Order: sequence, then structure tokens, then C-alpha cells
Amino acid sequence: MSEHPAIKLILSDIDGTMLPYGQRVVSPRVIAAFHTAMDAGIHVGPASGRGISHVVPSFGGDDACVATALGTNGMQVYLDGELIHEEHLDHGALEHVLEVIHGRPGVGAIVFDGGTPLLVEGTREDLAESFPVYAEQAVDHVGLPSFPIIKLNVFNAGGIGLTRELLDLLVREVPELDFNLPMAGFLNLTPPGYSKASGIDILCEALGIGIDQVVTFGDGGNDIEMIAHVPNGVAVAGAVEEVAAAARWHIGRCEDEAVPAAIEALAAGEWPFTS
Repeated sequence: MSEHPAIKLILSDIDGTMLPYGQRVVSPRVIAAFHTAMDAGIHVGPASGRGISHVVPSFGGDDACVATALGTNGMQVYLDGELIHEEHLDHGALEHVLEVIHGRPGVGAIVFDGGTPLLVEGTREDLAESFPVYAEQAVDHVGLPSFPIIKLNVFNAGGIGLTRELLDLLVREVPELDFNLPMAGFLNLTPPGYSKASGIDILCEALGIGIDQVVTFGDGGNDIEMIAHVPNGVAVAGAVEEVAAAARWHIGRCEDEAVPAAIEALAAGEWPFTS
């Protein structure tokens, strides 16, 4: 009898985990590995800080690959193509964020109307330094929109050191929200205590599986809770220190397609993790 549980759910971060930074679409091997896992009866999908509208293009429009997914750091939970849970951010807390960052050089914020980024603070040029795709698509907007907000990101120009300073400032000044740092120049916001791990629990309950039947892959600051939450959390080479420390298992680089290789092995009933 195998010492490892039968894996029923695989979730992976996208940027820096399956998709090398600077590229826009995952490799054909990633897509093929997802389909191989699905054919083996395993639910597999992305767990991203991106909203679901920006996840689908990362898989070349292959809807099957994102039918089960965590979007917006677990605030959107999809199972077999159906949205089964959605969280919203408190407008008052978001107004507080905008007050704190207003007028700070190189700093801004975007809110999402579906898949459209609305530039509510800062400049397009500074946004382009941290997330060029969003800068290309952004529409200028005065103030917060009135509709329920799932996703707001704070961005900055100037590199990771300034992003960490910005994170510390917001954690100190806006206790009404949680913040995490997925990449240089970019911060995620979530309700207090909510993370990708929260979305995993929702999927496990819906699927009727245990947390030990889940494998997660990640690399960035918004993956820490997800990696630490399951017994089989996996960090790719080059992951931030906190993710590497939280992970039980460690694999090769995103650029060397370590994640799809591991998914292929899991789909074949093999256990690809040794350290």
C-alpha cells in the first residue's frame, strides 16, 4: 500500500511557478499536463492572484484548464466551471488605502471591473513597470467605483525594496485589510484572514476530500498560506524564502517546467517529491 494519499486536487500559482516572468502564456506542456491530470480523474487548476478573466488568457483560452480555479487569491472559487464562492473588499477600507498612498511618488492603485483594470490612483507609466499587461488595458477612473469590488492592487515603480516599504506602511496604517507581496512592484489586498488557503478549504468541502489529498505549487508571497496549509505544499526553485520554508517539498525551476513534470507524475500514480 502506498504511503502517499491519492491526490484528488492540484492547484498551482501561475506567475513564477508555471509561467516565467515576462511571458504571457503557459507552455504547451503545462496545458497538456493539466489535461493528463483531468483525464486521470484529478481536479487541477490555477491558484492565482489574478482575476479569473486574466487567468484564462494565460492558458491560451483553454477553458478546461481553468474550470477549477482560485482567482484573486482565493476570493473567486471555481469548480467544474461554476463560481461557487466569491468574496468582496470593504469600500471603506479601500478608501483608507487610497488616502494612505495618495500623492506618493511612483505609487498607484487599480480596481477591476470584470477583466478591465480601472486606474484609480497613480500613472499608467508606473503601472507598466510592475505589470505591463494591466497598463496596456487600464482605463482611467476617478475614485473607487460603486459596484462590489473583488480585486484592488496597489503598485509602485522602483523595485522590490520600495514595494516592501509600501507593504510595511499599509500593514501599519490599514489594519482593516490583509496585504501580501506576490512580486516586485505589486501588492495584493484581501479581507482579514482570507487567502488562497481559504479557497482550498472551500474546494475540499465541495469535493468531499481531505486536505491531505491536495498538492499545491507556489513561489511568491501570496502563496505562503496555500503552501503551508496542506501537507503536500511544493515550492519551485527560486521561491521567496518564506514559501521555501513553508513547503514540505522542493522541485526545480519554473523555467525548466518542473511543475508540469510533477503533475504528469502525479497523474500517472507516481510520487515525484523527495526533498
